[in-house]
Amino acid sequence: MNIKRTISIVIMLLFVVEFQGQTSNGAYSFLDMTSSARVAALGNTDLSIYDSDIQLGINNPSLINKDMHNDIVLSYVNYYDDINYGMVQYSRTFEKIGSFAATMQYHSYGNMKYADEQGNVDGSTFSPSDYNFMIGWGRQLTPHWSIGANIKFAGIQYEQYKSFALAVDVAGSYHTEDGWNFSLMARNIGYELYSNFEGDRNKLPFRLSAGMSKRLEHVPFVFSVVYENIQKWDLTYEDPLDLEGNTDPITGEVKKQSSTAKFADNLMRHIVFGGEIYIGKNLVLRAAYNYGMRQNMKTPAKKGMCGFSYGVGINIWKLSINYSRSEMHIYGSPNYITVATNLDRLFKK
Repeated sequence: MNIKRTISIVIMLLFVVEFQGQTSNGAYSFLDMTSSARVAALGNTDLSIYDSDIQLGINNPSLINKDMHNDIVLSYVNYYDDINYGMVQYSRTFEKIGSFAATMQYHSYGNMKYADEQGNVDGSTFSPSDYNFMIGWGRQLTPHWSIGANIKFAGIQYEQYKSFALAVDVAGSYHTEDGWNFSLMARNIGYELYSNFEGDRNKLPFRLSAGMSKRLEHVPFVFSVVYENIQKWDLTYEDPLDLEGNTDPITGEVKKQSSTAKFADNLMRHIVFGGEIYIGKNLVLRAAYNYGMRQNMKTPAKKGMCGFSYGVGINIWKLSINYSRSEMHIYGSPNYITVATNLDRLFKK
């Protein structure tokens, strides 16, 4: 394999995409919802941490590697009200072609009642759902370079309405000898194949991200920094209710930020900070801060812990169990639980 040529192709794939930011991710926004407890604890973002955890390959396929061979993962997310979703993953490595990870994600939005135009219900219900089947591939080109790609088949089923889309993720990572990891990821590059919804075809939530991470030498701590949504600089929005009181009630004049404050606010909306601290071999604590999520989800009266996420990982017997909470809103926080094991170890006599 010509390594330089392969790296050049990956870089071209990362940049030859439609760099058009969207205020709303639309019908396929569920593609950006993680089912992994570890990913949720570290900010629900595109991580660059390079180890043997198959969960990291969901958003960054260049992290899929041979150390994940024969790993299996089950995840469950208790979202809001009757909304639940889950995931199953399995990874296998083939010596000549690389490592693969198959993932099935399913989102259930509970039971909804049928009603006519006047709001009358007859007692019958339906259950809207989303799903995503994904095959990921990763390969180590050199001791420092790795590449990867995911191919996704995503679908929506809302009563009689349905749609299907095909998408890919591509990523490349660089690993230094002293433990630094750098990744560049382009996600959800694709097209809606079919839809019987009214109106134009739905766009997929394209996202370009760059991340770095490092495990410190003398402290059992891994830090992660991710710059999200490179494809769109301005992530702010106009609040028609003016909950922050930025409009003078007498003159109607809108208070404007200074150029420096506006630049800093926009910059921070892209950045997610996360970290893991290892306590012995069987316990790890995780936490992250997402400034952009905090700005979008906080309320003036009570900001709470919006934008923060945290979790714990425990190794028991032959199982790795991860739990996390993501503080998305002051009125509720999703709970994530993931159980992982290696089938070779599990059935080893």
